[in-house]
Amino acid sequence: MDLTELLNKCALANKPDEKKVNELERKEDELFQKIYREWKGTKAEDKDLTYKVIPKFYFKLPKEDEILPQKLREETRALFLQKRSRQLLDNNELKALWVLLDKHHSKPISGDEQLINYEDFKKVGALAGSKCAPYFTAVVFAKLQQGDPHGRISIMALFNYVMRKVWLHQTRIGLSLYDVTGQGYLRESDLENYILELIPTLPQLEGLEKSFHSFYVCTAVRKFLFFLDPLRTGRVRIQDILACSFLDDLLELRDEDLPKDLQEANWFSAPSALKVYGQYLNLDRDHNGMLNKEELSGYGTGTLTGVFLERVFQECLTYEGEMDYKTYLDFVLALENRHEPQSLHYLFRILDINNRGYLDTFCLNYFFRAIQEQMTMHGQEPVSFEDVKDEIFDMVKPADPCKITLQDLLSCGQGDTMVSILIEFHGFWAYENREAMAADNGDESSHV
Repeated sequence: MDLTELLNKCALANKPDEKKVNELERKEDELFQKIYREWKGTKAEDKDLTYKVIPKFYFKLPKEDEILPQKLREETRALFLQKRSRQLLDNNELKALWVLLDKHHSKPISGDEQLINYEDFKKVGALAGSKCAPYFTAVVFAKLQQGDPHGRISIMALFNYVMRKVWLHQTRIGLSLYDVTGQGYLRESDLENYILELIPTLPQLEGLEKSFHSFYVCTAVRKFLFFLDPLRTGRVRIQDILACSFLDDLLELRDEDLPKDLQEANWFSAPSALKVYGQYLNLDRDHNGMLNKEELSGYGTGTLTGVFLERVFQECLTYEGEMDYKTYLDFVLALENRHEPQSLHYLFRILDINNRGYLDTFCLNYFFRAIQEQMTMHGQEPVSFEDVKDEIFDMVKPADPCKITLQDLLSCGQGDTMVSILIEFHGFWAYENREAMAADNGDESSHV
């Protein structure tokens, strides 16, 4: 036997049994798991086996470069929206529902209004079919109660309720088609596409030149974003769009015979949009498409104080010290709707010169000094700041007697008046002469 063979035999003799080693390692692992569980405690998912069968409920959105998952998701959403659309009542089905309601109204007759009791209500629901089932429940019947001594509800109120629900669902589906991300909200570009494609369906906008369409869309979209996106995230929830009245105002333009006064009061009408854009062009004296502080000072009655305008340009988005049309629209919406919470939030941010979240005597005095200067320029005796300060605090009644917060402004119900006193001479003059103006209005109404 040579040396090599002898060494190999010695190595084999000293090699441990692999089976025994594996068995020892398994026992060691079991012991460790037992000690670890006793130390940490048993988890709920170890006790309850149903944890092992919970379906997956979170799916990551596909990335932009993942073309196939993107296409699959778009197709799936389109099929889902089509299915939901088929579940809605069409015009013929609504007409058939009205015939059923008209046939099954309940006695006794109460004037010209047709009423229906709960038994007949359920009977109509059964005859109307499965599509109408969601509208013929006890909850809906209770909602439409108006104190009838026989416990009935108005057929017209019920039909209007169904019509409104169908319209809401149709509109939600229509808006969802523009929801590119599929997460229940529309971005600014999505809203722009929606309104641009809506323009041809609105008879009141037929006269708009195509060159003005982009400015119209910008004007319309800005109202949605200003009021429904106060945190400036660049997107608006579809649920919020449906809950507010803006869409009703926009779709009101389908009425070919809409009165002139309603058109002028509607932000989305052609006369209103042209008026806002026309004012912007008139203010832009150097015709560079932007507004500087001097140009913006001509806004409205031209009595906004320089101090206020200075703060506007400090706090709002500008380009080399000049304001573009979108920023101007926010400015207009804030000043024309000063009683709205979003407008007060916008204006409070400008008044809060120290960014402390409250207005103190120093802030109020900082803005009111400019009002006093305008009073002197107009030949009027300046009013004492102390008197105005006391009136403001009495008006707002803040939680802290030395500080006015945004919540105080929202709660007092007179935030718009307080802001007007501080930012423009015309607003202050109207407040100072409110009693005389009220008396004049009373005299005028008595002569009518």
